[in-house]
Amino acid sequence: MAITHIAVLAVALLALLCLPCAVAVVVCADEVVVCADEVVARRFWGRRGRQETHALLCLERGFTTGELEPCLPDPELSIDELVAELRRLDKQRRSAPTTESVVWLAAVHRAYDQRLALASRSLGFIEHLAHLDGMDREIERVRVEGLLHAAGLRLRAS
Repeated sequence: MAITHIAVLAVALLALLCLPCAVAVVVCADEVVVCADEVVARRFWGRRGRQETHALLCLERGFTTGELEPCLPDPELSIDELVAELRRLDKQRRSAPTTESVVWLAAVHRAYDQRLALASRSLGFIEHLAHLDGMDREIERVRVEGLLHAAGLRLRAS
């Protein structure tokens, strides 16, 4: 008999302690959803949101079709934006999660090569990244990075 009283008392105390939190969750649930939607909308339609949305759609299309050919970047990108993209992709291709997936690493290398080609073309340099494979492409990548570095672009974050 005493055990049932203890159990009922424990349940009653727990209900009294949790009831205000449950009411707050029910009352504020609509406001939380609206705030989260506003944050998501601001993020995706911000300064770079449309580019990121385009890149995500291309990546999703690539995964569904099985062809992971990355979309070409926006040709209206300035050289500073290209350098920022090259730094980001360089960091990605050297990090651990990327090196563990062969498919992801290949996609990052292709995107990096495309940005290198765009940057070199915008500065008037000749590159042959699209026509080479294997070690020849690696050597061409290093050569183009050297040309861009000599032109004053810092491609690697220190």
